[in-house]
Amino acid sequence: MNHGPGLTFRFLTAQVLVVVISLLVAAAVATMVGPTLFHDHMLMTGREDPSLELFHAEQAYRDANLITLAVALPTALISALLASLWLSRRLRTPLQDLTRAATSLTAGNYRIRVPAGEAGPEVTTLAHAFNTMADRLEHTEQVRRQMLSDLAHEMGTPLSVLTVYFDGLQDGVVDWNNATHTIMADQLTRLTRLMEDIDDVSRAQEHRIDLDLAEEGLGDLLHTAAAAAGEAYADKGVDLQVETITDTVRVLVDRQRFGQVMSNLLSNALRHTPAGGQVRISVRRQGASTALIHVADDGEGIPPGQLGHIFERFYRGDAARSRDNGGAGIGLTISKALIEAHGGTLTATSPGPGAGSVFTIRLPLHQENVSLMLGDPTPGDNNSDDLGSDPYQPLDNTP
Repeated sequence: MNHGPGLTFRFLTAQVLVVVISLLVAAAVATMVGPTLFHDHMLMTGREDPSLELFHAEQAYRDANLITLAVALPTALISALLASLWLSRRLRTPLQDLTRAATSLTAGNYRIRVPAGEAGPEVTTLAHAFNTMADRLEHTEQVRRQMLSDLAHEMGTPLSVLTVYFDGLQDGVVDWNNATHTIMADQLTRLTRLMEDIDDVSRAQEHRIDLDLAEEGLGDLLHTAAAAAGEAYADKGVDLQVETITDTVRVLVDRQRFGQVMSNLLSNALRHTPAGGQVRISVRRQGASTALIHVADDGEGIPPGQLGHIFERFYRGDAARSRDNGGAGIGLTISKALIEAHGGTLTATSPGPGAGSVFTIRLPLHQENVSLMLGDPTPGDNNSDDLGSDPYQPLDNTP
C-alpha cells in the first residue's frame, strides 16, 4: 500500500516552499526596486549624475544584496530542514503510538491506552479521545461477554427442561398429560418472552421502535398499572399505594408501551420488597413542563456500586436471587429505552442496602400550566421526598 510522502518530507517541502517564495520576493525587491530608491537618495545628497562615486556606491549596494541573498538562502534551507526534523519527530512519536494502539485495539486488545504526550494540545486531545473510545469499547466488550453468558444461562434453563421432558417422553418415563403439557408450554413461553424482550430493547435503543402516541391522562395510566399488579402484590403481602391523581395532567405516550414500563418497574419493586413492605407510586412536578413519576419501595435497596449498572442488559446485582424470583435482568433496560424513546428519562436512586429505592420517570407534560391533585399523605408515610434534599414539589391545584 502506497502511503505517500512521509511527515518529514512534507514538513520540509512546505518550509522550502515558504523560503523560496520569500527569497524570490526579496531578490525582486533588491534588484528592481532597491537600486532605483538608492539612486534617488544618492542624488539628494548633491552628487551629480553621472559620477564615478555614485556608480561605485550603487554597485556596492547591488553586491551587498547579492551576498545577503546568497548567505540567506542556505541558512534558511538548513533552518527549514532542522525545524522540519524537529516538528516531525515531535509529532511522529505520538502518532506512531496512536497507530500501534489502534492496530492493537482492532486486534481485540481493549486495554490498550496511549499517553497524552507533549506534542501540543491538539495531539493531547486526540489521545484523550482515543482513550475514551477504548474505555467505552472495553466496557461494551465486557457487557457483551456478560450478556452472552447470561443469555446462554437464560436460554439453557428452559431448553434443559424441554430436553429432559422430550427424552422422558421418548423413553416412556414421562407420560403425556396436562401437567407435562403445562410445564413444556411454560418453558416455550419463557423462551418466546426472552426473545421478544431482547428484540424490544434492541429496537428501542436503536430508535427502530414504532410508538402509537396519543394524549393520555397520567392518573388513568398509573391507576391502570397499579390495578394490573394488584393481585401479585396481594399474594405476596406487599402494600401497593397510589397517590390520588386527577386526569387533568396529560402526557403524550404510547399507552401500551408506557404500561409495559410501569409493569416492569412494579414487578421489579415487588421482587425486591419483602412481605409486609410497601411500594408507593407518586407524582411530582419539575418546573412547569415536566412530570416526575416515582415508584418507591422500602425493600432491599441498591448498593452504590450497582446503581450505574442496573439498566444494562442482563445486569443483576444478585444473579442467583433474580433467577429464583424470575426475570432475565432485561426489564429495566427495556423500560429505560422506551422512556427515552418518549423523550423522557428513567433514573434510580437508593440510600443503600436495606433502605429501599426510588425509580423516577421524567416525562414532558403535553400541556402547559396543568394541575394535578395529590391526596394528603398520611403521617409516617415514606415517599421519594424522604430520600434527602428533594427539590420537587407536589403538583396541586394552585395557580
